[in-house]
Amino acid sequence: MTVIGAITPVLLVGLGGALGAAARHAVGLRIKGRLSITAVNALGSLALGAALAAPIGSAETLFVAVGFCGAFTTFSTFAVETVSTISGGDGRRAAWFAVANLAIALVAFVVGSALGGLA
Repeated sequence: MTVIGAITPVLLVGLGGALGAAARHAVGLRIKGRLSITAVNALGSLALGAALAAPIGSAETLFVAVGFCGAFTTFSTFAVETVSTISGGDGRRAAWFAVANLAIALVAFVVGSALGGLA
């Protein structure tokens, strides 16, 4: 692969990531707290499932799935929120938050995959 050929995938991921991060921030301005985390992880999982199931090319997959969805979803904030809730003495609430987030994200991914397969 040439240097130019290697740079193009990096730019696709970077541009998708920049847009995903900006979209994540916009959601955070509209929806506060744990609901924001759940919303972006569900929406990102839905988009990821659709992108991976749709008949799109590798460049589009890099841009949408790796770049946009990777930056839009927020596993790190999810982990910090879960741990801080445990540290605050509310293990039951932390467990509920963790299980609900993972379940919602997985269901959204499956739904997105089904929708993407229709394209």
